[in-house]
Amino acid sequence: MDHHLPAPRAVTVVQLPDGTYTYADATHLPAPQQTAPQQIVQHIHQAPPDRTVQRIALGSGVGAGAVAAGVYFGPLLVAALTAMAANLAMLAFLAAVMAWGVVTVVKSIGGNDTKAASKSLRRK
Repeated sequence: MDHHLPAPRAVTVVQLPDGTYTYADATHLPAPQQTAPQQIVQHIHQAPPDRTVQRIALGSGVGAGAVAAGVYFGPLLVAALTAMAANLAMLAFLAAVMAWGVVTVVKSIGGNDTKAASKSLRRK
């Protein structure tokens, strides 16, 4: 069977000004207009804080649980130790103030014996 079909032509779908679509011969369309090159905006962010302990844990194959525990409990441990240190400092201050108060009261209430004893301790 010998079919005499015309050679295929480049056909394009275009939208008309009224909003309808139609087929148009690509050879009869105006050349596409050149547009300005697109500007690329790249955002550069600061590197995250160093997580050396977590990197060592991941590198040694400890797993995500250890990394999560380090990330969560690390700052928690620092906060707990800071709170304990503050409490101990307050207790030490109170002990020093109370000792000074006891010494002052004993010196003021005591007689000649306590004054003589305090003088002999100062000499040594």
